[in-house]
Amino acid sequence: MPELPEVETVVRTLAPRLGGARIERLTTSTSRVFRGRQAELEAALPGRRMVAARRYGKNILIELDHQVLRVHLGMTGKLLFDSAQATHPRATLSLRGGEADVLVFDDARQFGRFELIDGPDALALGPEPLEIPLADFLTALRERRSAVKAVLLNQEFLRGMGNIYTDEALFQAGIHPLTPAFLVRTGQAAALHQAMRDLLLEAIAAGGSSISNYADAEGRRGAFQERHQVYGREGKPCPRCGAAIRRIVVAQRGTHFCERCQPKAGRARGATHTAK
Repeated sequence: MPELPEVETVVRTLAPRLGGARIERLTTSTSRVFRGRQAELEAALPGRRMVAARRYGKNILIELDHQVLRVHLGMTGKLLFDSAQATHPRATLSLRGGEADVLVFDDARQFGRFELIDGPDALALGPEPLEIPLADFLTALRERRSAVKAVLLNQEFLRGMGNIYTDEALFQAGIHPLTPAFLVRTGQAAALHQAMRDLLLEAIAAGGSSISNYADAEGRRGAFQERHQVYGREGKPCPRCGAAIRRIVVAQRGTHFCERCQPKAGRARGATHTAK
């Protein structure tokens, strides 16, 4: 699933070409990504002007002359300027007056979301991991008793963190993913706070991680997957100590870590721990 760096990369390719464009027509296919509101979107969007595009957590917000078009990429969603690159088009916006003639929402598995909202407040998400002050992050962690991995994936705790960068940040900070959040030591929490920021910025600079079919709006793949230390490296040697990287399941997500570099400090209440 595209995470904060991938969504930021998409937005950075969208924004320069969408500003000032007017939607002439919306063509949709029968798909659950519209949550049964296809007719409403087809009627509401034509004639609307695109003002700007920005990221909010893992959401792409295309600001219109009024209201906001929210796109959540889900697991396989893409926004593409070239319709020839789309294999499963679910929505096609025909444009005029900007630097793009068309914008296609392509989504093979249909877990994405394409809808009109009044603004980001309607999404009720937590703060940005790139913006939250360390003091606020420490306080928030101490209030949570679930596994730290599960806490970081909770979009009401932080908006934008996902499986890849959570695994990588926990490794950088030396924290076992099943450690209850309130038991993470202050020094480790500070290291985690810094690791999240460093990793996310580095991944954005690399165009994100292309694990499967992720690409930006120009169809370009990211390169950060080549720098992963633990994610997707089950059984391979830890880049620090050489021990085999393990994979378990936490909060229903595959979780990669090094037992030697990330020693277990306790078991999280209600956490799923299944060896794979």
